Amino acid sequence: MSVVEFLQIWIVAFFTLSLFSFLYRDNPFYRLAEHIFAGLSAGYYVGLTWHAVILQQMIDPMINDGRWYLVFPGMLGVLMFSRFTKNYNWLSRLSLAFVMGNTAGIFLLSELHGKVLPQIRATMLSLDPSRGAAEFFLALIVVVGVISTMVYFYFSKEHKGVLGGVAKTGIWFIMVSFGAHFGYTVMARISLLIGRVQFLIDDWGGSITGLFS
Repeated sequence: MSVVEFLQIWIVAFFTLSLFSFLYRDNPFYRLAEHIFAGLSAGYYVGLTWHAVILQQMIDPMINDGRWYLVFPGMLGVLMFSRFTKNYNWLSRLSLAFVMGNTAGIFLLSELHGKVLPQIRATMLSLDPSRGAAEFFLALIVVVGVISTMVYFYFSKEHKGVLGGVAKTGIWFIMVSFGAHFGYTVMARISLLIGRVQFLIDDWGGSITGLFS
């Protein structure tokens, strides 16, 4: 193991243990690791935005291809910095309004044609008895879940009678979905924890034993 690899392992182990120290209580080591992580993330995304957005999508096309109309979205981006001023922070609302309106218009069509309509088509086509009783039963559960969940979010009429019963069924499907997502999130976080523990045991522990071998 080279000196550089040895130092890298110990630095990573130090920050890993510093973050784990929050399980005991808040302390200076945790705050140090937190601030360094936040600073590195901010610096990384600033550099990524500069090279991948400002240079590649605005400055280079303007200079090399003569697409000078890109100065207008650049001006909208500059107006966002007016939020740091007291008298002219209202100018940032122009950029926010344009971004929100443009994003809503684009994603409305893309989500409709890319997700909503294909999902509706796949949900209804799955009700094919020729696929077998088990597949048909599972597809029927999906259809009932989709319809009841949509009814639950229908607030133009009070949920009473049959409509209320269907809405309550939708609540059960929503809670099952939330539980599944929560369980998936917990498993993902546990896998990250296992990876960090394995690093401490194998890599960091191996470097410690190497000092005495």
